[in-house]
Amino acid sequence: MIYFDNSATTQVDVRVVDAMIPYLYESYGNPSSKYYKFAIDAKNAIEEARNHVSQLLCCETDEVIFTAGATESNNMLIKGVVEMYGGNKRHLVISKAEHSSVMETAKYLESKEVKVTYLSVDKFGRVNLNEFEECLEAEPTLISIQWGNNELGSLNDIEYMSKKSAERGIFFHTDATQVVGKVPVNLKNTEVRFLSCSAHKFHGPKGIGAAIIRKDSLGIKTKIVPLIHGGGQENEYRSGTHSVHNIVGFGKAAEIAIKEQLEAAAVLSSLEIELRNRLSNAFTDVIKFNSDKDNKIPGIVNVQFKGINNELLIKKISDRFAISTGSACSSSKPSHVLQSIGLSLNEVRSSVRISLSKTNTVEEIESFCNALAGK
Repeated sequence: MIYFDNSATTQVDVRVVDAMIPYLYESYGNPSSKYYKFAIDAKNAIEEARNHVSQLLCCETDEVIFTAGATESNNMLIKGVVEMYGGNKRHLVISKAEHSSVMETAKYLESKEVKVTYLSVDKFGRVNLNEFEECLEAEPTLISIQWGNNELGSLNDIEYMSKKSAERGIFFHTDATQVVGKVPVNLKNTEVRFLSCSAHKFHGPKGIGAAIIRKDSLGIKTKIVPLIHGGGQENEYRSGTHSVHNIVGFGKAAEIAIKEQLEAAAVLSSLEIELRNRLSNAFTDVIKFNSDKDNKIPGIVNVQFKGINNELLIKKISDRFAISTGSACSSSKPSHVLQSIGLSLNEVRSSVRISLSKTNTVEEIESFCNALAGK
């Protein structure tokens, strides 16, 4: 199996696995327990992992709140901010190309009489900045815009949008799930107050992510209404027994990314050029790239094969190659992301996402393109 569905999940790095194993078999204590070695070891391991994640994102260590993943983080942050600060004029702004965990959260809040504004995107899925600036006039409770699109790879100008929001005293959240560990993220250069991410998108384990909740300009902790109540773990933002081995794995993946993400990005960019060139040469008249070539996450290519049903294509090659029709979190529906950039349903149903990893090779791309061409 040649795996080209890395936007859905990545293979766990063997170094990450090695770091996790002791916390399953040896130091398996509950970090919320006290005094004895197993508990203290587990607690120390969590704080070390938290430090690695904070270094990767360039934020303060105590601004990292561990969750079960980006879907939980998105729900926790968006609902928690709107409930805490919305008052009688609760208003959320998102784009039409957000991940389903943001879209469905917005729909839920609409059912609770929260006003939701959906910003248009361009042909590559980037937010229309004119509409964005207009929405600031309404002074919404929260603006939530993805950093990088999970189906197209396009990057939004988060630095600009977060700073414009902060100038008006508006909270800004970004779903950075697809960029963390692949594209350098420096929160100190932004006015992002809230960020969501997951470990399994950059060779960490599944079931672990983070909600970054940054302090205000005076260093005061930002409050939100918790999604999960209970034992008060994670500074009372997110209760529940810590998944120590997964947190350690997240921390190790972050530590590796700090050292290797620029090199990995260069490899991915080179592989993407190879893939685009081979597809263009083999299918000159029947393909169209939905993804931009520039200002994007390296390694994500969304392409139409005109007149070919994407699900039938994927099934035909599924014994040898793994690709997708789009987001793994909404695989049963035609992509709302591709519809938001103006594609017809027929064009959506002819589109596939090929997402590469630093572990892929030119030979695998050659084999894939030859298989599509029937060679």
